[in-house]
Amino acid sequence: MARTGDSARPVAGSALDSLDFDLDRTSPVPLYYQLAQQLEAAIEHGILAPGNLLGNEVDLSVRLGLSRPTVRQAIQSLVDKGLLVRRRGVGTQVVHSQVKRPLELSSLYDDLESAGQGPTTRVLRGERVLAGADVAAALGIAEGAEVVVLERLRCTHGQPVAFLCNYLPAALLELDTERLESTGLYRMMRSVGISLHSARQTVGARSATAEEAALLDEKEGAALLTMQRTAYDDTGRPVEYGTHVYRASRYAFDFQLLVRP
Repeated sequence: MARTGDSARPVAGSALDSLDFDLDRTSPVPLYYQLAQQLEAAIEHGILAPGNLLGNEVDLSVRLGLSRPTVRQAIQSLVDKGLLVRRRGVGTQVVHSQVKRPLELSSLYDDLESAGQGPTTRVLRGERVLAGADVAAALGIAEGAEVVVLERLRCTHGQPVAFLCNYLPAALLELDTERLESTGLYRMMRSVGISLHSARQTVGARSATAEEAALLDEKEGAALLTMQRTAYDDTGRPVEYGTHVYRASRYAFDFQLLVRP
């Protein structure tokens, strides 16, 4: 059921059946923006999943009791964000939701799961190697010492969102591929008594290499977000060093900024 002010109109024949819109005509917030925000929230929480059809603009305007230009503007704002696509003869279709992740010490798997994004993981590599200079410095070990390198492809709703490469001290914990494909690395650490306390993190951006583009279903040269993180346990010991890349079209970091007193 879609509500516009005090009136209510049924929504049928599309993925909007499960939604309950609340559009306030007395609010100074434009109706197109209210509609766009509520549609975006439904996509982010998986209520509207990739592939769902919303119908065409005429149908939507009738169903929601809005003018066609208002609906068109709301849809276009989400098309511009890459969340919706218009298909001739089909209507408006959900493409995917963009992951908005807070900058805090949490795992991508846990963040995606709590946001209803349906995370899945494919382990691409898991083996012992000798630490190079960067890895050794990050983990506080001697260069050439043995570490475990773990490479994974993280997906939401069946679509790749991030390529994760992590280095761990060799004796930290046993890594089981089957379990890594059903849960997150930090969750595995907590299960063996490792208490994560803090991390040092750097966020950047660059273009995708051919190999990264193939893994992430992007074009070579597409924009990627990058993150390097060293995580520490409650004794101050470095327990993980990660170098991750994320599809900029599907992923964003969410900052909360405070004024210092």
